[in-house]
Amino acid sequence: MAVQTVANTSNPAVDLGPAAALSCRECGHRVPLGPVFACEECFGPLEIAYDFSAYDTEELRRRIEAGPANIWRYAPLLPVPADVAEKPNLNPGWTKLVKADNLAHELGVTGGLYVKDDSGNPTHSFKDRVVAQALEAARAFGFTTLSCSSTGNLAGAVGAAAARAGLRSCVFIPHDLEQGKVVMAAVYGGELVGIEGNYDDVNRFCSELIGDPAGEGWGFVNVNLRPYYAEGSKTLAYEICEQLGWRLPDQIVVPIASGSQLTKIDKGLQELIRLGLVEDRPYKIFGAQAEGCSPVSTAYKAGHDVVRPQKPNTIAKSLAIGNPADGPYVLDIARRTGGAVEDVTDEEVVDAIKLLARTEGIFAETAGGVTVGVTRKLLKEGVLDPAKTTVVLNTGDGLKTLDAVAGTGLTATIRPNLGSFREAGLA
Repeated sequence: MAVQTVANTSNPAVDLGPAAALSCRECGHRVPLGPVFACEECFGPLEIAYDFSAYDTEELRRRIEAGPANIWRYAPLLPVPADVAEKPNLNPGWTKLVKADNLAHELGVTGGLYVKDDSGNPTHSFKDRVVAQALEAARAFGFTTLSCSSTGNLAGAVGAAAARAGLRSCVFIPHDLEQGKVVMAAVYGGELVGIEGNYDDVNRFCSELIGDPAGEGWGFVNVNLRPYYAEGSKTLAYEICEQLGWRLPDQIVVPIASGSQLTKIDKGLQELIRLGLVEDRPYKIFGAQAEGCSPVSTAYKAGHDVVRPQKPNTIAKSLAIGNPADGPYVLDIARRTGGAVEDVTDEEVVDAIKLLARTEGIFAETAGGVTVGVTRKLLKEGVLDPAKTTVVLNTGDGLKTLDAVAGTGLTATIRPNLGSFREAGLA
């Protein structure tokens, strides 16, 4: 049977490929595709539901492998029209899965250690994946302004995607973000607005703006377009498995901000299993947070099902979401898969950034320092199995968070002669 595109029967006017409806994660209530994110029955989060029943496994695999070297190779599994690759967008994805043998040796991992390095995306973070999905939904629903609440990386990704698509952008960030991220968001020419407060304050403001006439025609990628936006994180799972030879990793370590990335990676792995693209076998998912913003880790260690909000205070600002929307679902996944949620101090984050750079030549932003730091901690505690295939996510480029390693500099200053070179002990 040839691969078919499953039609959207709930709202035929909207062409989002195989997406069939929006389904509540809590009660299962379904609604037609549209710019909504909360269930009208129980206020639970909505997510994309698909009908993949017409897909033949081998033909689907061949189609994916013959596709472009970006996330659109997985278009048959995403809420996008069939001609998405022909539209003006940033074409993110298909980033390197680095076999990190030097880091593995340093940490005592014998089963194979990989770094999924998403700093290679167009704006140097994984956010390009999720924005690409949201952009297609914005086009389908006729929005003219692309917006978001952001801890930095998302602001740049939205600005760049809107510029490429010819849309207006207006994004909102905490007023005290790292200067590098402010510049990288502002350079695309859209409007960048600082909000006095932390990310949770910014997000509340954006939710208010959606309900105001001033927000008419605005697509907020992580609010009213959130169900579509979140699907972009699945492509990390797809790529990791394809790059491993259509095989599930044994263990994967994922940073937690809102928690959406982790939950959607699990969704992606489950879809690959159901489609027969990978062998169904156990895998474990581990969540990583910075100690200064660790509401999910705190709940996990206490054995709680409810995540209590915290006021962020960490250098890992891209993860500084004190009230993570998907926190409870992260707890469920960590426990269901036999994983865990752990946190590390800011000092451990910086040390892990330097460790990854020194061993593998990968300069990670602070979120990458969190995942590497948590990986090292869990290995020392015997929670991660060093004999298993392990994938660690680096979701952004260290050039975005230079302040975190600002003390790093010259080894020595010498005069331009061999004597001075030898005196410095460099020979």
